[in-house]
Amino acid sequence: MKVDSFKYIPRLLGAFYQNIDRKPIRPIPWSPLKLPLTRCKFGLVTSGGLFYKEEEPPFDLEREKREPTWGDPTFRTIPTGISQEELGVSNLHINTKDVMADMNILLPLQRFNEFVAEGRIGGLASFAYSFMGYQGHPPNAAEWHNTYGPKVAQKLKAEGVNCILLTPS
Repeated sequence: MKVDSFKYIPRLLGAFYQNIDRKPIRPIPWSPLKLPLTRCKFGLVTSGGLFYKEEEPPFDLEREKREPTWGDPTFRTIPTGISQEELGVSNLHINTKDVMADMNILLPLQRFNEFVAEGRIGGLASFAYSFMGYQGHPPNAAEWHNTYGPKVAQKLKAEGVNCILLTPS
């Protein structure tokens, strides 16, 4: 099945993005797993723009609309026991209807809680983290790299997480 990464943006903008010559950042970081899954505590991170409606504001889509070359670099903290009704999604680059019907599409909290109950994994962090995947054009991940990524990493380490599942939007 072919994935159309540009389905929800105007065709002209999609064509523009597709014709940009970008080289990937090398080397790709890799950390081998040192424990069996049954002893690993997992953390979940998504770039889908999810947020806990009662606790934190949505991502700044109004600024992104005014400044299309900017993307909100901040993150949101989501309790891993959150219900579908408590979850919001703010993302101009995906079809949010499906995510609002089933959060597990972007943040498989229910599946991972099942894995814990079945003993397939050692545990699940108390909080998951959400970023906005779109970081402007050209993409600028400097704030992720220098500020917000290290903050989330510190929180996950403090909770004893040794495996992370990243679900991109």
